[in-house]
Amino acid sequence: MSTAGKLWGVGLGPGDPELVTVKAARIIAAADVIAFHSARHGRSISRGIAAPYMRPGQLEEHLVYPVTTETTDHPGGYQGAIDEFYEQAAERLATHLAAGRSVALLAAGDPLFYSSYMHMHRRLADRFEAEIIPGITSVSAASAALGTPLVEGEQVLTVLPGTMPTEELTRRLRDTDAAAIMKLGRTYPGVRQALSDAGRLDDAYYVERASTDREQVRTAAEVNDADVPYFSITLVPGPRPTTPLPRVAAASADKDSPAADSTTVPAEADSPGEVVVVGLGPGSADWTTPEVREALAAATDLVGYTTYIDRVPHRPGQRRHASDNRVESERAAMALDLAKHGARVAVVSSGDPGVFAMAAAVLEEAADPQWRDVPVRVLPGLTAANAVASRVGAPLGHDYAMISLSDRLKPWEVVAQRLSAVAAADMAIAVYNPASSQRTWQVGAMRDLLLEHRKPDTPVVLGRDVGGPTESVRVVSLADLDPADVDMRTLLIIGASTTAVVDTAHGTRVYTSRRYSRT
Repeated sequence: MSTAGKLWGVGLGPGDPELVTVKAARIIAAADVIAFHSARHGRSISRGIAAPYMRPGQLEEHLVYPVTTETTDHPGGYQGAIDEFYEQAAERLATHLAAGRSVALLAAGDPLFYSSYMHMHRRLADRFEAEIIPGITSVSAASAALGTPLVEGEQVLTVLPGTMPTEELTRRLRDTDAAAIMKLGRTYPGVRQALSDAGRLDDAYYVERASTDREQVRTAAEVNDADVPYFSITLVPGPRPTTPLPRVAAASADKDSPAADSTTVPAEADSPGEVVVVGLGPGSADWTTPEVREALAAATDLVGYTTYIDRVPHRPGQRRHASDNRVESERAAMALDLAKHGARVAVVSSGDPGVFAMAAAVLEEAADPQWRDVPVRVLPGLTAANAVASRVGAPLGHDYAMISLSDRLKPWEVVAQRLSAVAAADMAIAVYNPASSQRTWQVGAMRDLLLEHRKPDTPVVLGRDVGGPTESVRVVSLADLDPADVDMRTLLIIGASTTAVVDTAHGTRVYTSRRYSRT
């Protein structure tokens, strides 16, 4: 325990970064690892709140729910999928804690008040030191937005989840002095019915995204069911308001004005921004083009895999939306949605965005009619294959193919078929995504398959972290290729029959001749 890291449950408050406590800000800045949850779209409200207090270079663990309100084919159903996710997420954090790293797990509002943090606490607090930093709850923020007392004297406040059956909500609303109803969204029609059946609808108020610049206050009766997000609350105050509620009055007046729609749709939605998909190059900042640097500097929002986002220098006021590497479609939809509402979004890829990266994912998502007015541009970058090739000469100097060894998005049978076809065609091959912590057998299978078409002494270039601080480049024969030497940060170049290796006074040089002998 003395060498293990400490788990911090960090309450961030309801949304306004200025409502983060002094202690929470200090711990966020000091933690080795920042962990946060999001749905599959990749947008993390918690990370957005904490961003002003984070420091460059912190490790991030983005815990993406496999399912929220949609259906799932998990054999255990919704609960089975969620329980499995919590177990896996806890073990990801446990790895950091066991290594001695402190982990700040972010929680909107308070960590122990309808928060995801509690599920990690149950699974980790018996093994590691854990401390809770309380935060301002959304109930308190909504009450402040409403501007009237919620309870006084001996009145009882009941906090209710909107997911309860309508009949049960009705009963509890009848039996309490004051109420806060959370978890709205698609549950709002049932909540409204319960308020009406309990005779409390006329005394109920609706608060959306309290404390943020998108805060709205309404009487509960006038809210459009289709416009209710999950992060909203219905309040039924105990004391009858003795002063006018100016926020409610102003909102009601706006409703009757020609500009009423601006209360629910951002004004900039009529003037879409744009999405620019950029490639940073494979490692070195020197390999990022001036065109890409300009696009990054002009962006209001950056969207991308955490590792790639971390390579971009921080700029004041620029929002950063980092996510896990496995949520490409959700990341693309998030970028398009931000641009639809006026943001200038840079989607960040390593290497070239059109080579096994985000350009295809963004364009595929952009084909949906809902994004038809959002412009999308793609800016090229130096590819990892060309960077690795340059370190040894010109192994890709003639015809070559690029193949991803990952079978996450396509079956291994397709990968094997393509490898065989290219090997039989006698072209050099640049192999991306050769292995990962979960994929360890494909490199050996590829080697055996290629040996059916290539000589055992065919040159293979192994380039790892090229352009990065731990760069290494080696040349081995195909027969001697050891899968243990290959990981996700390695790119392989398999030579053709015309690929030659030359040892010089300045190191090994590899090239694939552009000349074929005529026989």
